[in-house]
Amino acid sequence: MDRNHYRFLSRWPLPFGTAAVYRALEQVEDYPHWWPQVRSVTRLNDTTGVLTIRSVLPYDITFTARETRRDPLAGVLETGMTGDIEGWARWTVVADGAGALARYEQVVDVNKALLRRLAVPGRPLFRANHRLMMRSGRRGLLGHLQAV
Repeated sequence: MDRNHYRFLSRWPLPFGTAAVYRALEQVEDYPHWWPQVRSVTRLNDTTGVLTIRSVLPYDITFTARETRRDPLAGVLETGMTGDIEGWARWTVVADGAGALARYEQVVDVNKALLRRLAVPGRPLFRANHRLMMRSGRRGLLGHLQAV
């Protein structure tokens, strides 16, 4: 197993329709307004931007995200990522009872030197850090959708 390779899966049940959830998730430049750990998003063009994220642990991760798939009918938003992390991430939004389920999948390799050096002892902390970030993101999106 490559100690710098990560696979993440998060599921966000939300009491809103799939169209509203998808619209919010496709507006990446708005993430810093409702997701505290997304520190900045700088659009480079219609399909590419630079994001900086930071959760509980004291390190920033900066990467370029390039849209590779946008399919509103299937509820899929997918990006390729390069920079401190390299790989891909995908949102899939589907109906879930009276609301929606936003499923987030991410497969990345860590390139940031500090995180690579701490790969073995830090791995459980890095995974916990990601879980906390995702939990906070769900709460933020819930509040954002309630305010719209």
